[in-house]
Amino acid sequence: MSVAFAGNSTPGSSREAGPLRVMIVDDSVVIRGLISRWVGAEHDMEVAASLRTGLEAVNQIERINPDVAVLDIEMPELDGISALPQLLAKKRDLVIIMASTLTRRNAEISFKALSLGAADYIPKPESTREASAADIFHHDLIQKIRHLGARLRRKAAVASPPLAPASPAPAARGPVVARPAAAPAVHAPSSSSVLSTRPFSTQAPKVLLIGSSTGGPQALMALVAELGPVIDRVPVLITQHMPPTFTTILAEHLARTSRKPAAEAIDGEPVKPGRIYLAPGGKHMRVVRSGADVAIALDDGPAVNFCKPAVDPLFTSAIDIWHGAILSVILTGMGSDGMRGGKDIVAAGGSVIAQDEASSVVWGMPGAAANAGICAAILPLNQIGARVNRLFAGDRS
Repeated sequence: MSVAFAGNSTPGSSREAGPLRVMIVDDSVVIRGLISRWVGAEHDMEVAASLRTGLEAVNQIERINPDVAVLDIEMPELDGISALPQLLAKKRDLVIIMASTLTRRNAEISFKALSLGAADYIPKPESTREASAADIFHHDLIQKIRHLGARLRRKAAVASPPLAPASPAPAARGPVVARPAAAPAVHAPSSSSVLSTRPFSTQAPKVLLIGSSTGGPQALMALVAELGPVIDRVPVLITQHMPPTFTTILAEHLARTSRKPAAEAIDGEPVKPGRIYLAPGGKHMRVVRSGADVAIALDDGPAVNFCKPAVDPLFTSAIDIWHGAILSVILTGMGSDGMRGGKDIVAAGGSVIAQDEASSVVWGMPGAAANAGICAAILPLNQIGARVNRLFAGDRS
């Protein structure tokens, strides 16, 4: 076990400058070693501690004072789901990323962890000897740490702005600038409120498309709970960046929350009103003509925007079916997936709504769409459902 010193920060608070401090909690020495090397190689983060059990993390968190914790689910003495609330009780702003292998049980536990305050989850590869699986795990984990940690520091800076010095002093070092792959620039929390928007399409939408990533499961639950009238009238197709098994559980949650049929999409099945179709993990979901009907087409091709499933394939394929009669919603998530497809939808005569920055866990995907100038509205999550319902009822103001 190796533990870095916590430095001079006050326990329970997050530093606004310097590298993000990452606490790794996993009973596998191989996983701890991998993550420690990956984190240590980044200029904007450092390993604050490498621990074997949840109990060690709970007992030492005040001394370690990390910004981000990567927390395994299955560990001796105290497992991840039991350690989670105890860690947050001692450090309420700690960013916790749950890590687990791809089993149904662990997927269900990961969803429970989100409801208990975890910021996100990441699936661990079955074997780190498989190069492609390890590369994806590496890329996704570092991006999650960087984006979620940066958001924490922006929130802390807004909540506690520094006092002006009594006399001129050298400029303090600002927050570390993120280096995401294929991601838009990060803006101040108020930036989404000043971006320009365009009018909604005058065409009545015939389908609702939704794309989401980091923070998406929670956002989707909140949104579909308000969309009953829309789901009854048109098909709803969702792409959430998520691996296999996790999408199975998500579909079940969406069905319970919306009280409407919701399931992972099946290749070749017809697309009908009254149902929610979720892209299955590991497959791109598109729509195609099947005689007089519309059908699902699943694609096992390469990742798009580092994602599989990706939002852009769904968005662009829908144009061939519904032309400009499309309403698309881009929710919280890393990267820029959905922006190019959204641009094509707008060019065809459809409309895009983006979640605003303040209510997003990560304002990457919706921020990319907003900064591209393709959005008809940029709204807090709790206002999107009402606006969607009005649009499908005929109010396109």
